[in-house]
Amino acid sequence: MGASTAQLMPEFLAAIASRPADREQLIPLLQRAQATFGYLPREAMEGIARNVRLPLSRIQGVATFYNQFRFTPPAEKPVHVCLGTACHVRGADRVLTAMEDTLKIQEGQTTPDGRFSLERVACVGACGLAPVVVVGGRTYGRLTPDRARRLLRRARA
Repeated sequence: MGASTAQLMPEFLAAIASRPADREQLIPLLQRAQATFGYLPREAMEGIARNVRLPLSRIQGVATFYNQFRFTPPAEKPVHVCLGTACHVRGADRVLTAMEDTLKIQEGQTTPDGRFSLERVACVGACGLAPVVVVGGRTYGRLTPDRARRLLRRARA
């Protein structure tokens, strides 16, 4: 795995502090933090707030408005369940429910051990394989609730 948040933070904060204060750069700075850490740590948002001269609450308000930003570290194996039209029609909602039951978390959450997170996505671009799930970057298609459960049990092992 890559460098930790603690290792990357000083470099990130120094890089943004060296930039001129520009409120128009708020979203790109948040995106840079997300790309660097995989989520938006509070310390990074505090540094951004200092840089653009806005209160932290304003930075958090902007970040929570956009679905692209995460506020918790990414899981070791993120699980993305496609709920696009083709997947939805072919039972993706049942696959999602089976995965929630198996992982014992709800969509949008991460397992307590940090190994899995579960998220719904609009489309993964593999409609011919519907319903589709992406686990840790690998795509699995034509899933049923039972196949989804088996997939997660194998991924845990």
